[in-house]
Amino acid sequence: MARPTRRHAEALLEELEKRYLWWKPEDGGHHSADRVLAQAMNLGTYDDVLRIEETFGPGRLRDVLVGAQPGWFSERSWEFWRGRLASTGSRQLDPAPPRRSFGGGGP
Repeated sequence: MARPTRRHAEALLEELEKRYLWWKPEDGGHHSADRVLAQAMNLGTYDDVLRIEETFGPGRLRDVLVGAQPGWFSERSWEFWRGRLASTGSRQLDPAPPRRSFGGGGP
């Protein structure tokens, strides 16, 4: 199977952004590719999962998981992707998604 083109990847990101990110970033532009992929990985259908895996590959999706910000993944989605991508890299993935921490750290 031929590798999807950059144009195909950009079109898929645009489609996913419209479907899964219903709010605009503060600057009014577009969300980052990582944010769009994370949101689709978190909320997408299984058909979306197959499309993003085919288009972006497991290495790119693993990078999204590793670089996720707090709140980007539910525990359920994190566990799904952690299991799905476990064999795609040398570094072990964290057992839980990153979470926001509140309080502490003051003088």
